[in-house]
Amino acid sequence: MNVMWVGAFLVGAGCIVLGYLIETRRCHLRCLFAADEVVVDKRKKDPLLEIEKLAEILEDFKMVLVVRNDLKMGKGKIAAQCSHATLGLYKKLLHRAPKALNRWEMCGQVKVVLKIESEEDMLILQERAKSLKLPNHITIDAGRTQIAPNSRTVMALLGPADMVDDVTGSLKLL
Repeated sequence: MNVMWVGAFLVGAGCIVLGYLIETRRCHLRCLFAADEVVVDKRKKDPLLEIEKLAEILEDFKMVLVVRNDLKMGKGKIAAQCSHATLGLYKKLLHRAPKALNRWEMCGQVKVVLKIESEEDMLILQERAKSLKLPNHITIDAGRTQIAPNSRTVMALLGPADMVDDVTGSLKLL
């Protein structure tokens, strides 16, 4: 009977030691890979955007989505394209303007959807946003459903509400 208990004890202790060694090695490898990622990130780190400075002093931030009305997209298509534009701009700002994104989130993630009548007007609006150093993103459709491939469908821009209104204030709600 004693031999059976000793054998069970040794098997259990062996399993604990094996589990400890495996976990220790995994943690060690995870730390090595994390260190490599940090080095890679430091080498290709993008500079912060100027909007980041404004996030420290201005409180009211909003996002505006400008939808091309001339494409005659359906409601679902507009919703999908607005989602693409929102996510595209968010991903651009995630590492290059985190304070601006945080300010926008603290303001309730305000989003306003406006309409514009042509691609040319949208590009003029984008140039105006760029001149004020407002981050923006234009979504280009793949053309698999309702509209032609490579059509610019929605422009998203984010920044202090007054500056965004300077760019989009003349447009009407969708």
